[in-house]
Amino acid sequence: MKTTTRVAVIGGGVVGCSVLYHLTKLGWSDVLLLERSELTSGSTWHAAGGFHTLNGDTNMAALQGYTIRLYKELEEITGMSCGLHHVGGVTLADNQDRFDMLVAERAKHRFMGLETEIVSPEEIKKIAPVTNIDGIIGGLYDPLDGHLDPSGTTHAYAKAARMGGATIETHCMVQETNQRADGTWDVVTNKGTIHAEHIVNAGGLWAREVAAMAGVYMPLHPMEHQYIVTDEVPMIAEIIDAGGEHPHVMDPAGESYLRQEGRGLCIGFYEQPCKPWAVDGTPWGFGHELLQDDFDKIEASIDFAYKRFPALEAAGVKSVIHGPFTFAPDGNPLVGPVPGMRNYWSACAVMAGFSQGGGVGLMLAQWMVEGECERDTFAMDCARFGNWITPGYTRPKVIENYQKRFSVSYPNEELPAARPFRTTPMNDIFDGMGAVWGAQYGMEIPNYFAKGDEPRFETPSFRRSNAFEATAREVKAVREAVGINEVHNFGKYRIRGKNARAWLDRIMAGRVPAVGRLSLTPMLSPKGRLIGDFTISCLSKDEFQLTASYGSQAYHMRWFLQHKEHGVAVENISDTLNGFQIAGPKAREVLQACTRQDISDMRFMDVRRMSVGMADCIIQRVSYTGDLGYEIYCDLPSQRALWSTLWSAGQPHGMRPFGMRAMMSLRLDKFFGSWLSEFSPDYTAAETGLDRFISFKKPGDFIGRAAAEAERDAGPTRKLCAFEVDAIDADVNAYEPIWLEGEVVGFCTSGGFSHYAQKSIAQGFVPTDRAVDGLEVEIEILGQMCKARLVTDPLFDADGSRMRG
Repeated sequence: MKTTTRVAVIGGGVVGCSVLYHLTKLGWSDVLLLERSELTSGSTWHAAGGFHTLNGDTNMAALQGYTIRLYKELEEITGMSCGLHHVGGVTLADNQDRFDMLVAERAKHRFMGLETEIVSPEEIKKIAPVTNIDGIIGGLYDPLDGHLDPSGTTHAYAKAARMGGATIETHCMVQETNQRADGTWDVVTNKGTIHAEHIVNAGGLWAREVAAMAGVYMPLHPMEHQYIVTDEVPMIAEIIDAGGEHPHVMDPAGESYLRQEGRGLCIGFYEQPCKPWAVDGTPWGFGHELLQDDFDKIEASIDFAYKRFPALEAAGVKSVIHGPFTFAPDGNPLVGPVPGMRNYWSACAVMAGFSQGGGVGLMLAQWMVEGECERDTFAMDCARFGNWITPGYTRPKVIENYQKRFSVSYPNEELPAARPFRTTPMNDIFDGMGAVWGAQYGMEIPNYFAKGDEPRFETPSFRRSNAFEATAREVKAVREAVGINEVHNFGKYRIRGKNARAWLDRIMAGRVPAVGRLSLTPMLSPKGRLIGDFTISCLSKDEFQLTASYGSQAYHMRWFLQHKEHGVAVENISDTLNGFQIAGPKAREVLQACTRQDISDMRFMDVRRMSVGMADCIIQRVSYTGDLGYEIYCDLPSQRALWSTLWSAGQPHGMRPFGMRAMMSLRLDKFFGSWLSEFSPDYTAAETGLDRFISFKKPGDFIGRAAAEAERDAGPTRKLCAFEVDAIDADVNAYEPIWLEGEVVGFCTSGGFSHYAQKSIAQGFVPTDRAVDGLEVEIEILGQMCKARLVTDPLFDADGSRMRG
């Protein structure tokens, strides 16, 4: 056995083999896979083997499309069969909300190049004759859907990897992973110790145990899953004898997926009375076993399936496959460099391995070999969860995700499991004021405040919800008087040291401000992609405060620590520094009433330390609302005292609390972008307009400078713009196609209703040469073509006189 390797991949399922193959494809041949038993042990061997492209996240859908198209390439490379059956598939809708979701997904697919289509009940009956269409109002057909042979596909990945120089050791159990001082790893196995530069945890059912060897907690949990294969079904036999194949059918109402298996049918369920498996750890001896049949938990699902697919009722059961597979709390994989670790990579929780495994392998290999991926991978980045997450939180969220696998996913939906978990000192006060809660990064955040007998629950909807009036009320308070909300929805970092300024100059593309000032700056990858949208506040010569997206803390801290230098201390203070934002025309009067210091000379983008009431605070003259405003930061124990001071002083001026729904409406008035909507690694600074904050004149190099300069010189091919939309009761959410002259020319990044201007607003990309004021386009919202006009002047405070005055 080899004793040294560049990469040790732990786990020989479809994901581990995909990672191994893609590493060789990108040029790393000194790679080794370690499998404690045989390839496909664990979840891979008993998988149903279905694949599809449908996914609410467009990047995940694109990676699933890549995975599906890869299988023919694997067959050509290896001469092995993956057992491909491209039979197509239809997802059923039995109510308007479910149909709206499918129509919205079809709209996204238009600019992604996916050939899906909305089909009528009658067309469904022709496509999938085994289906009873009673109660069905339509569906989404995808010609790429199909199934394959799980074992054959995994071995094809393995053979392709070997052909590229990789080595695979089976019956080689990893017992320890110990990191050396230089960041490399000693991987201790039952066959000896291997010295590896990198480790990839592709442990599948054992990913938790493998991670624990390195002192890491991976937030995933195995769930029991059951599917049934029938004896011959006459209708299926007739189709086969006529030279055809029956397509897949996904029936969300019945929580089931169905496909042809031989001359019979295979049907699997995501039942409500589901069961987590191996709660206290996966047994090392488990491998090619199945779990005991459990028909009780799927009894209701089977009864529903007999009504939807009557041919099942007369078919005998040929076999029952009941085995575990792993989920992360949100159902997406856990991929990428593990925050806080050197040379330790994750490729775990890929519950849809034959839909996503190829894309996961490609993205991780690009990350390792090239330093970054070709697209935004945040939806599956293991850094989307921080060190706050626990097994006690993970398990109920995984159960919830399993149960909602086929549920309608609404853009405004707040899921209840494992909540509340993390709260700020303001939780009980805001709760008493009628807060309707959302959650971000495990933290409870007020979405809006219900009044009187208004319901304390926002109705999930693709259209304007019952939060509409409350949001309008909060926007009005900010624009006409003064509003207050917490600043805990910002990630906050303290940068100190004699080299702090020089480090920030290198890691940030924008200008590092003088003492007492702040600046806005993008943070770029080496290829010029946006990986952060930051405010830098200079508190003293060697001390700075950074603020950015709260939900990206682990993502940004990972980047900071990867690029850390001597003489610089980086500290995440997101949960130890909190406070409030006050905004509106009365904000200055409120703040002045709370401090003995004169703030009349405090300019826009100034930052000062001062006492507010009894609390020592950092005050920043800036506001994401686009109004006159201040961000006021204090330590956590002082927050309630600060609240009391600000709230008391604000009452004579009409102060009201406002939540995230109002914040999102207010920022649209100024066409402000939002992280992971307008700004993400899918986009560049020039495309989004953030290049105006890049300091091309500053001396020295900064990360991404060459790429940004090249794009500045060439000019971007697309441009982020704002649109007024003739919408009725549904606004843009994200990824709706933008039509011009009968063709899709762009897509939306976000949108909503401006309660200040009483207009529906969208932001999105169109070709640069067409991005002119007044351009008339159509935006497809829930299947309706809505007229829209490109606008360049902000709806509120167009000249910035109130924000800056």
